[in-house]
Amino acid sequence: MTKLYDVIIIGAGPAGLAAGLYAGRARLSTLIIEKGQDGGQISITDEIENYPGQNPEGESGPELIARMAKQAEKFGAERASDTIKEVDLTGDIKKIKGTKGEYEAKTVIIATGAFPRPIGCKNEGQYIGKGISFCATCDAAFFEDFEVYVVGGGDAAVEEAVYLTKFARKVTIIHRRDELRAAKSVQEKAFANDKISFLWDTVVDSVDGDGILSSMVVKNKKTGELTTITADEDDGMFGLFGFIGYLPRSELFEGQVDMKDGYIITDEDMKTNLPGVFAAGDIRVKSLRQVITAAADGAIAAVQAYKYIEG
Repeated sequence: MTKLYDVIIIGAGPAGLAAGLYAGRARLSTLIIEKGQDGGQISITDEIENYPGQNPEGESGPELIARMAKQAEKFGAERASDTIKEVDLTGDIKKIKGTKGEYEAKTVIIATGAFPRPIGCKNEGQYIGKGISFCATCDAAFFEDFEVYVVGGGDAAVEEAVYLTKFARKVTIIHRRDELRAAKSVQEKAFANDKISFLWDTVVDSVDGDGILSSMVVKNKKTGELTTITADEDDGMFGLFGFIGYLPRSELFEGQVDMKDGYIITDEDMKTNLPGVFAAGDIRVKSLRQVITAAADGAIAAVQAYKYIEG
């Protein structure tokens, strides 16, 4: 017979693990289901320096997430490694089917996260966290006085490029078109910044380096010309930031929970349109996607799940 949990948490990133910790402390029977490695995006972050209470000398994403996982388990959260294939969240009992088993709960917290849209160049995966980043807020300080390149032409790309000028000595925006898509006011800030230059009609074809990113080949979309860009000899590396959108992991929940552009809509208490179903972290509509905001979402969702069950 399938065990009926008080709460099932789908995803073991910062939001899911924080939810597990709070649910466990509330003495709710809790199951965290994760299909892969704990941590989500943070698991590929080489160094974290802006999470309150962390080691001030800096620590890696895997180190931080490992402690979060131990905390959740300390308070009784059970774990399952499974890939979820189907969910039915509409009834009083929420039913979840995975490749390894079936699960039931009174409440569900969706914490499946979102991931940056890849730049799409050859060898990209080898240099994520080793020169390639998708978060200026997280990683800008690591490129103090280095050259960096930003891929994209929308609001996020241009705003983050301006932000990066506070750290990098030079920022080059690489855009596949001959004009930006960002709002005019955002464009004006970039064009007025003497640290920012542009590569128009250009995409990144491939990246390379000896362990860290130190060269890339860019392609002109109109002429087909390939150009190799190498790091300054004294630097030995440069940064490449991708800002061409995020892809929420929300396909499982389509047609059941309300969404906007693939992100789950919640209120400030993490409640979705379905009773007993909550969403936390990067999967939901929000203005800032950081470890600290994900963890806060998870805590709120767990407390609200407790109140729902008690009510």
